[in-house]
Amino acid sequence: MKILRHYVLREHAGPFFFALATLTSLFLLNQVARHFGDLVGKGLGGAIIGEFFALSIPFIIAMTTPMAVLIATLYAFSRLAAENEITALRASGVGMTRILLPVIFAGAFFAMLMVAFNDQVLPRTNHRLRKLQTDIARKKPTFALREQVINEVSPGKLFLRTMKIDGSDDLMRDVMIIDLSDPLRRRTIHADSGRMGMSTNMSDLELTLYDGYSQEIPKEEPGKLQRLFFNVDFIRVRGVADTLQRTEEDAYKSDREMSVCEMQEQVSQAAHEFENARFHFEEALAASARRAATGEPPGPTAVPEGLETHEPFGLGRLYCDAVAAVTRLIQPDSALAATQQMPQLDSVVRTPGSRRPAQQTARRQPDSVVVETAGVTDRRRARQRSLGIAPSAGYPPSAGTYSASTLHLGAGESLDPFIGQLELMSARMRDSRQVMNRYDVEIQKKFALAFACIVFVMIGAPIALRFPRGGVGLVIGASVGIFALYYIGLVGGEALADRLIMEPFLAMWLTNILFLGIAALLLSRMGKEGATARGGDMSEAWDALRAWFARQARRVGIPLERRRTK
Repeated sequence: MKILRHYVLREHAGPFFFALATLTSLFLLNQVARHFGDLVGKGLGGAIIGEFFALSIPFIIAMTTPMAVLIATLYAFSRLAAENEITALRASGVGMTRILLPVIFAGAFFAMLMVAFNDQVLPRTNHRLRKLQTDIARKKPTFALREQVINEVSPGKLFLRTMKIDGSDDLMRDVMIIDLSDPLRRRTIHADSGRMGMSTNMSDLELTLYDGYSQEIPKEEPGKLQRLFFNVDFIRVRGVADTLQRTEEDAYKSDREMSVCEMQEQVSQAAHEFENARFHFEEALAASARRAATGEPPGPTAVPEGLETHEPFGLGRLYCDAVAAVTRLIQPDSALAATQQMPQLDSVVRTPGSRRPAQQTARRQPDSVVVETAGVTDRRRARQRSLGIAPSAGYPPSAGTYSASTLHLGAGESLDPFIGQLELMSARMRDSRQVMNRYDVEIQKKFALAFACIVFVMIGAPIALRFPRGGVGLVIGASVGIFALYYIGLVGGEALADRLIMEPFLAMWLTNILFLGIAALLLSRMGKEGATARGGDMSEAWDALRAWFARQARRVGIPLERRRTK
């Protein structure tokens, strides 16, 4: 059985690496075509351009690895069935389960590898790539001089025309320069020849002109012409090109530049903000109802003993807890130091279903009651400081501090303050849910894409065995169709989750669940395909599809006959 396992895996290894290299190259060429205009003409070195495309590869690999697994499965099992090796193995008493298990275990291995890759490598490379794109966008284009054309050397200030350029020694013939830098004087320089070059800092353009003259007309005296002849003149144009300034420190990270645990921390904070906003929304709603029913102002707001935080399905939390446990086992001292340095977030529930009482206090003041949630305001201000934002003093108000005066109405007052309070809390609840979903969608996507390696093995093997003579057409057609449907489901689910229509877990995993159900159905019928020596190609699939449509048409009264074979 060990020989059989190695043989089956070797059949998959070649197609997998070939498909991975081919797909990655195609996607990389697409990246080159998309960003070619942003890179050329800016004087970037080969190392910078190479780094840009090298940092683009991890994002491509995250998409092409599941596709390569699917292509390898389709190709390998199709070839084994077409050459009757599957039939020989089954005749020898080897079941299909025994043949499939090594490939499923290999898919599981790649799934775990992709989880670690998507969590650790991909966010770091995305962060570096974004910083590099920002640095490149700030860099000015490199000055390029063309013959017999008025070249704009300095925008709106200096223009140059030369009739001939000798590229071997940068010698220019018949040079004319129009200088508009001084609005009080317009100067024109003519020279028989000249040389151009960049300064040592590669930022300034240096022009050395020979045998010419400069003429200018003073603005105060339009009828007067001043002309100055020279044998050698030197002109320096500053800031024609600049060097690439690399950003060293950039604290900002988008959701695709964070690891799973960093995003899970954002999910926990957003969930806590949501629960705080919902609690005060309910308090304001109850106060408005009492005021409308009795006409009396509400009494002091009771402080709850605990405030439960409901996070989404804790796949990211389970993963982070597992990573922390492994880190403690490997490096207990460093893990303890990291825990001591980690900022504590009050009243945030760390595990699903657990409850921790919020640290809340109530202070009596004359004619008002103030309810405070410890840690909420401090955490928000710390987060603002980390993002480089000045902490807000009074707006938006903290979800944990509200005065009872905002809930009290005197005689003759309307419910407008209540309505404003309810709208504010409702908006904060929706904003918190959107933040929570945005980060949780990225967490679930990392795991869903990795799990697709297992799903594609389970759905690709029975398709390949059902149509063993499909050849390369089956491999290309089935892989493109399956992954297109998978990608559409992934993108559609992300849009639904961002709009709060669907939960992030279901939005990202629904396509996997559907494909897994189809795979289970195909696997249950595997081994009942019949003889494949006289069929099993794509024409058989087309005939089966036509026969199915004919049966459905006859059921509704449309007399369609099956195609007769001679």
